[in-house]
Amino acid sequence: MKEIAVETEELTKKFGNFTAVDHITFKVQKGEVFGFLGPNGAGKSTTIKMLCGLITPSSGKGLVGGYDINRESEKIKNIIGYMSQKFSLYQDLTVEENIRFYSGIYNIKRAERQKRLEWILEMAGLLEKRETLTGELALGWKQRLALGCAIIHKPRILFLDEPTSGVDPIARRNFWDFIYELSGKGVTIFVTTHYMDEAEYCDRVSLMYGGKIIALGSPSELKEKYFPYNIYSLECKDAVLTLPELKKISFIAGASLFGNSIHIVLKDLTITKEILEKVFLERAINIQSLQKITPTLEDVFIWLIEKYNQSYA
Repeated sequence: MKEIAVETEELTKKFGNFTAVDHITFKVQKGEVFGFLGPNGAGKSTTIKMLCGLITPSSGKGLVGGYDINRESEKIKNIIGYMSQKFSLYQDLTVEENIRFYSGIYNIKRAERQKRLEWILEMAGLLEKRETLTGELALGWKQRLALGCAIIHKPRILFLDEPTSGVDPIARRNFWDFIYELSGKGVTIFVTTHYMDEAEYCDRVSLMYGGKIIALGSPSELKEKYFPYNIYSLECKDAVLTLPELKKISFIAGASLFGNSIHIVLKDLTITKEILEKVFLERAINIQSLQKITPTLEDVFIWLIEKYNQSYA
């Protein structure tokens, strides 16, 4: 059995009458890339702050690296790395100076500091930018530097809170390559994101909404377990106006806009493309393209949110 790096039981955080995190329970294995996926305000950042010992839970239990988040938060801080949504970098320092500063913050032994500095510069691809002022770096490079500073003390567990927010797609892809490299070396990665495509990179994903975990599993498991339906992509004229009309059709369980197309969820597995085309024709729905597709995590998430809202309406 693999070692458990992070676990919670009925973990809850309330701010007055508002419940930000609502009795969540999960386990993360050592070396796993574990994603917390959900919209802004779902409770992801609050969960990370509790696990990092930055805020105290209202109730429930949590262990990080075997240490209790309620009683041993200082010990936890020694074994984790934390990268917040806003990079904690000094803009008027060079790349190298920022890394040296954080090596002091983490009490890296003086004899080890130069070795760690070169390790971070090489791993993050920053060797040629070591003398560049941090404020002059592109956002993607700042992201790499912030991650390097968060792992300079070689933590066993790394918490990343919306680390790629505002970063371009190529920089995000490069960042995830960096994450995989760390995971391959046994570092446990706990990452929050609202980018659905990023969740596909995780070993397992927890879908969070309204402070609750509404689904948990690998990306493929989530699609198979929580989405046992056929889904079609419809391109048509006036998609926004077509959407309400689609929802009136009895065998359509859900319909959502995806860019210029509409993703249609069919609760009746016997409905074929030909039947769909006939029904749409009868309702004067213009079809430019109609294709059966594989559901994305975004399809799964939207479907689960709609079911959740209907249950608590």
